[in-house]
Amino acid sequence: MVCSYCKHETMVVNSRPQKRSNSVWRRRKCLRCQAVFSTIEQVDYEKTWVVQYQDGRLSAFLRDKLFVSIFKSCQHRPTALTDALGITATVITQAAHKIQHGTISASELALLCHQALSHFDQPAAIHYQAFHTTTLKEI
Repeated sequence: MVCSYCKHETMVVNSRPQKRSNSVWRRRKCLRCQAVFSTIEQVDYEKTWVVQYQDGRLSAFLRDKLFVSIFKSCQHRPTALTDALGITATVITQAAHKIQHGTISASELALLCHQALSHFDQPAAIHYQAFHTTTLKEI
């Protein structure tokens, strides 16, 4: 990786795996300007996962689409943004355990969202279910 300041080569000074988010945090130091900065390395699920709908259609997994649907369900909360980010990360972590050959069904993904929201905030789960009834019925 190159330095974000002078674009010269860097070296890793410290590295720690992040179990909850399936990522690696690294502290880097530039070999030229000696600047120190952090990076996070994580899987790009949008290029590796595919969502399959009941009619057979395939669609790229979009983290932002998942986040928006969760955020809309949490809008009644004063901390909706932070809550939705956390729940999205939880759903992605749970989905990673259920993915087979890079494919997850839309209904399974919707069920994971609904379950996470149910454990977190029942009104948010009800709101989510109201807008995803057809996907949740497929299960």
